[in-house]
Amino acid sequence: MRVLVAEDEQDLNNIVSAKLAESGHSVDSCLDGKEAMLYLSAAEYDVVILDIMMPGADGFKVLEKIRKEGRKTPVLFLTARDSIQDRVRGLDAGANDYLVKPFSLEELMARVRVLTRSSHGSAHNVLSAGDLTLDIGTREVMRRGRRIELSAKEFQLLEYLLHNKGIVLSREKIENHIWNFDYEGGTNVVDVYISYLRKKIDVPGVQKLIRTVRGVGYVIRDDLP
Repeated sequence: MRVLVAEDEQDLNNIVSAKLAESGHSVDSCLDGKEAMLYLSAAEYDVVILDIMMPGADGFKVLEKIRKEGRKTPVLFLTARDSIQDRVRGLDAGANDYLVKPFSLEELMARVRVLTRSSHGSAHNVLSAGDLTLDIGTREVMRRGRRIELSAKEFQLLEYLLHNKGIVLSREKIENHIWNFDYEGGTNVVDVYISYLRKKIDVPGVQKLIRTVRGVGYVIRDDLP
């Protein structure tokens, strides 16, 4: 999914952002709270990772802005503070989770997966459509007992479609969730990657799952022949 990392420790920011990108997420990152607010005003994120002590505006102020705007985006706080009072304040302010530094990157990734599942109303890591399954934890995609190898972006696109099964997604919405602000590719990138996915997912002889809605976008459905 698309993740924003706002952490003023440059090395930690780089490490967390790299781990998220390596796991197939689209990542934007910044070093202060005011910049985080600018990112949040320009894009929709599936998860926001916020350091509490940041220049410009602290994590509490950024979180306050998110919630005042009515956004339910899952927020994970990173902090060096380990007091009960700070944890309670963060959770009461609307944070969904809290991780104290130093922390394990694997634990961070597990918590991001939990937040992503919760935001999409899923209780487990496996998404499906018909005889197609995608395991978010193991990053394994299967159809009719056959393992399908996907690139990071193909996996991310399929995951997004499955999270929104039955919902038509516009090209713009897909692009905004899968590619970050650093992307400088062509304007037809969504169509290109949908084509890549179809060649691997909707092979001859199986039910077509990825559907085009002309003039609107794409949807994955398993209730049509």
